[in-house]
Amino acid sequence: MRDEPRVRIVVKKGHGGGHHGGAWKVAYADFVTTMMALFIVLWIVSQNDVVKEAIATYFKDPGAFKEGRAPITTPGGSGLLPGGRQDPQLFQAAEAAEREERELQEAAERIRQLTGEGGPFAELKDQIEVTVSPEGLRIELMERDGAPFFKIGSAVLIPPLKPLLENVQHILVDLPNGITVEGHTDGRQYTWRKDYTNWELSTDRAQAARRVMEDSGLPYGRVDRVVGHADRMLRAPEDPMHASNRRISLLVRRKIHAVTGEPPALPARPAAPAG
Repeated sequence: MRDEPRVRIVVKKGHGGGHHGGAWKVAYADFVTTMMALFIVLWIVSQNDVVKEAIATYFKDPGAFKEGRAPITTPGGSGLLPGGRQDPQLFQAAEAAEREERELQEAAERIRQLTGEGGPFAELKDQIEVTVSPEGLRIELMERDGAPFFKIGSAVLIPPLKPLLENVQHILVDLPNGITVEGHTDGRQYTWRKDYTNWELSTDRAQAARRVMEDSGLPYGRVDRVVGHADRMLRAPEDPMHASNRRISLLVRRKIHAVTGEPPALPARPAAPAG
């Protein structure tokens, strides 16, 4: 009798997701992508305002991806579009804005040193506020109780405002930017004169500050805007009579906007009261 053919069953053992599987590769790729995104965010956070604004403008303009266009470039870089294509005018504007930012920050630090420990005006530390903002370098010179800058109801300066302005001028003279001088009063109203109000007083005080700086060496024409705000822009609106409302503001305006290439707009003038 012929033997029956024997059936052989072969069982192959697969490796599944073992050493040679692909599942871990997907997870690793996700991890690398996440880390790359994190590093990009950290890099953006560490950049100055010019670079941040350039990146924001780039992603807000979908048309920037078209061939040959670049919405903004950053100094020292190779552009944002492939191939490093740059708009020379925007590149120069960004470079100038970055240089201007550095100069304003340096001037701000020098002014702060005037009222810092050991500075010549250390006793006025609480009466001077120096900030650098998108509009430029702003210096607020504020009165406080017992330490006025002007005679009451007058534009006549009281020391130490005059020597303080002279020292500030020696720092600002190195900057080419235009300067706005603003005068502010508190909410106290004149009752004995109808032809002279806080509008006239705030303007006269701003003019007095301008004359001190120009007499001490600031080139004529650097102050190209003098504004009296009266009591329309109170620093302490909850207390209209607060001494800090009586102040002189010096604004060293930025010359150029990093993205648009145009000078920043001047702040609007407050409207005079009717009547």
